[in-house]
Amino acid sequence: MQEIQKSGARFSWLEKLFRDKLQLECYSQEYKRQTETLNKQLTEASQGKDNLILIPDEEFVKYIYKVFNLIQHDEYKLQSTGIDERIFNDLESRLVEYLKEEFSKIPEKQLFIKLEDALEDINNLKFGQDPDYRFSLTPHVYFMKYFLENVYCIYLAWFLIYQDALLPSKVNILDIAAGPGTVAYGLALFLQSSSGFFHIPQMHISYYSLEKQDAFQFRGLQFWRRYIESRLTPVNAFFRFVTTDIFTWKTQSNNLPKDFFDFIVISHCFFADPAKRVEANNTYKQIFATSLKSSGYILLIVQDKKLFKIYDVHQVENREQEKNVVDKFLAELGLELVWYRYLTSTGSRTSLPGAEFAKFAQDKLPKKLYMSPILQHYFGQKHQSNYTLDDYVILAKKS
Repeated sequence: MQEIQKSGARFSWLEKLFRDKLQLECYSQEYKRQTETLNKQLTEASQGKDNLILIPDEEFVKYIYKVFNLIQHDEYKLQSTGIDERIFNDLESRLVEYLKEEFSKIPEKQLFIKLEDALEDINNLKFGQDPDYRFSLTPHVYFMKYFLENVYCIYLAWFLIYQDALLPSKVNILDIAAGPGTVAYGLALFLQSSSGFFHIPQMHISYYSLEKQDAFQFRGLQFWRRYIESRLTPVNAFFRFVTTDIFTWKTQSNNLPKDFFDFIVISHCFFADPAKRVEANNTYKQIFATSLKSSGYILLIVQDKKLFKIYDVHQVENREQEKNVVDKFLAELGLELVWYRYLTSTGSRTSLPGAEFAKFAQDKLPKKLYMSPILQHYFGQKHQSNYTLDDYVILAKKS
């Protein structure tokens, strides 16, 4: 055809017909390519629509600030002296019911001995030390002493993430040193609070628990089934539990999915012992590198006393010093800061004297109405327990 055209000769009717056929085939191929491109774009757009970022609802944000009495004292310090009672009172009462049922299965004399052993171990947390978590009732003592406050803290952490429009409707979470699943409880309760303010489009949580103690995982899931799944608007959550020690972690043989998680959370699993901390941090960095999506975030929660003790620094009312400590902490993990908040009940970076704090808590802080009586019964506690905060919540990305 090209040779005939170059010679200047005119096409015969058959040659014209053949030329037209070639043009139609060319047009047809181009149409198919365009159709495939449009279909691909439509599919990607549809998938994006299914995984919407939850846009902060102004009225809901105002509600959280009101019920939690949130006060932003400066760029980093956030005080909370309130709580969503309709959510936390229900959680607390159901948790106490669960614990009483568990304790009724053990002879009372034996029960007191087992509880005392577990309490002595887990109380090391108060002094920035590392418990062994090896006793049969350690999960129960954790539920009694620390679970509610940790859920309280995690709840506010998820709120801050939501407030910054960083929480997708379909979220994959890896919880390292997960305990009984505190991170999942905090998110589930936060989403329960949103009921009546906005519609969550097909919220789905894929929660992956990485924990050394299978007893923690078992008790956490047991209570989840009793409490969360009995709610009128249960969270659509998929759980996977892997029982492993981060100190025997094998990068090549682990079952963690690659480039999968939107959030990797490490809550209160940072070690006072320098050698342990370096070893743990190396494992954390490997997990961040292989399992976090490129667009994903790392959420770190560390008690104020432990964070400052790591660097042998005394915590004072100094934002520059505080920021330097946080930067050092992230540098050891190979991370880049997005933001951090110091969550405090008192509004101060320095600790109040015991008697002064007790009066402040009695006057200002939400009370544990249902948990206090069993703490008084089993541990001889004299005072009313309150919900308190003294944690750094740090959001970071891979460097």
